[in-house]
Amino acid sequence: MKKFFISKSRRLRSTPFTSRIEDQGVKSYTVYNHMLLPTTFSSVEEEYLHLKKDVQVWDVSVQREIEVSGKDSQQLVQLMTCRDLSNSKIGSCYYVPLVDANGGMLNDPLIYKLNDDKWRICIADSDVLLFAKGIAGSKNLKVNIFETNISTLAIQGPKSFKLMEEIFGKEITELKFFKFNFFNFKNNKYLISRSGFSKQGGYEVHVEDIKAGLLLYDHLFNIGNKYNLKPGAPNHAERIEGGLLSYGNDMLITDNPYECGFEKSVNLDTNINFLGKESLKKIKDKGITRKLVGVKIDTKELSLSDTELLDINSQIIGELRSAAFSPKFNKIVGISMIKNEFSQITTKFQIKVDKKYVSGEVTNLPIT
Repeated sequence: MKKFFISKSRRLRSTPFTSRIEDQGVKSYTVYNHMLLPTTFSSVEEEYLHLKKDVQVWDVSVQREIEVSGKDSQQLVQLMTCRDLSNSKIGSCYYVPLVDANGGMLNDPLIYKLNDDKWRICIADSDVLLFAKGIAGSKNLKVNIFETNISTLAIQGPKSFKLMEEIFGKEITELKFFKFNFFNFKNNKYLISRSGFSKQGGYEVHVEDIKAGLLLYDHLFNIGNKYNLKPGAPNHAERIEGGLLSYGNDMLITDNPYECGFEKSVNLDTNINFLGKESLKKIKDKGITRKLVGVKIDTKELSLSDTELLDINSQIIGELRSAAFSPKFNKIVGISMIKNEFSQITTKFQIKVDKKYVSGEVTNLPIT
């Protein structure tokens, strides 16, 4: 894929850590939620291997957080998602599909329950703030909704646990997956969750005080040599292999939760009320004709325009949504939306790459 420069402007925001990562030699950015997201510091393959073995610090401040507070906050949050949050617990994170009136996917955030009247929605790449405000206004709900000034650091990789234990003590290693708590370092308090956009394990640090965030960032690298700590970024090959979905890439507003593998989070048989409930009932009754699957493709390079999956008769059977070269499999791995009849594991297909046909096959998701 050809590389191009990104022209920076005031509407394309940097983060509090941008100066640090540029000093550390960031090589490329992408744009996510109108902000700069670092993508590489060395090479994607080197960072993939390092992430699986050691530990990295990612600036993922692009994961913007929408705060919803007030007496109707739980009602609003529930209206936005088809997952039943009626028994949600303070201190827990919930991975949820957000859906519109037609049952279309709008986002797949982690929702943090801070207390009964205060929630944070840590969003993927779409404008959830406007969606939330629209619902609240139409329902005349008593809530306060705004984008918080929170910047997030992800500490990911198998050595993240020892690194974080050295800073925050043994207690942080006892934090369960998709749980969060507050931890102290040098008289600063940090909300830290056991989460992150990799399958290697780790934490996300939600920074409100920028000075405290920079203090922690610098300390991580001051003590990080013994853990072979490096700056990094979400790695597409690693996350595709692990079956971690990316809204805007793998999922679009034209897709529904059943097609995207969220059937366990579509709670239609409860008393909860959410936008799109009747639409999702109809979709469930009718059944879906396509779904997201993992794929392996027998090449090492693809273009962004190489997306159509074809059967032996050159008929389109699906669309490649995300792809990356996998050092593990020594070929391209990807996530595709494909017709049901072709979605069985080991089903063969072909894709046109540089005017030549390349073979591929459907596989598990996560990819094995």
